Amino acid sequence: MRMLVVDAFTDRPFAGNPAGVCLLDAPADPAWMQRVAAEMRHSETAFLRPVREAEADFELRWFTPETEVALCGHATLAGAHALYETGAVPAGRPIRFRTLRSGVLTVRPADEDGLLEMDFPASPVEPAAAPDGLEKALGAPVSWTGWTGRNVQPDLLAEVSGEDTVRGLAPDFAALGALGARAVIVTAPAEPGGAHDFVSRVFAPSVGIDEDPVTGSAHCALAPYWAARLGRDTLTGFQASARGGRVRAELRGDRVALSGGAVTVLDGELAV
Repeated sequence: MRMLVVDAFTDRPFAGNPAGVCLLDAPADPAWMQRVAAEMRHSETAFLRPVREAEADFELRWFTPETEVALCGHATLAGAHALYETGAVPAGRPIRFRTLRSGVLTVRPADEDGLLEMDFPASPVEPAAAPDGLEKALGAPVSWTGWTGRNVQPDLLAEVSGEDTVRGLAPDFAALGALGARAVIVTAPAEPGGAHDFVSRVFAPSVGIDEDPVTGSAHCALAPYWAARLGRDTLTGFQASARGGRVRAELRGDRVALSGGAVTVLDGELAV
């Protein structure tokens, strides 16, 4: 079967977040999908299978090297890019993905710059006291904390003092992994005058990812969080990992439109 590696949320290779994309033509055993994801060793590998349903065109599942996840933005973007690029879906046609725990997700070409736009559920953050040990694990003071997706995909969001603090973090991953969060999202307002409104980094050692390069699902929480603070619904976030990536986000009620580019870096055949 066809297997691709796609760099998502970028317009050039070897930046953004790489995802494996496996194009299935029949149902696959989840244990086998997990082994493939472990072999690929990307933060997520997406498995896509055509379905004939009134509300969906493909089934979509995402696996980290260690576990299946409820929602993944960059691998969804990578999967849609692969379907368009391989001709499996005609250019310009929206793609509807049926997922196990995040409903139907639609991806379509955006109106500008060759980007793809994903329609995702918003994930507002509920304020909560910081878990014991968070500041020590991050190595920086935290000004605000809250949880998102406690019943599905529990992520902890922490705001710190500024962009330089986010970029300079060197956390204790073992300590972060013990906090009970799927991921720890650290964010701050961007420096004035730049090309983005806020910055973030995402650490998920509890699911085998010390730092995720660019995280679409985190922006389902970051978009409503920063929309409320900045007073507007259209924002640009920059995830300040070593690879880096830009995510355009627009809050639309209880949904978030996330837009980004993608580049294929490998296209081959899975032999097992």
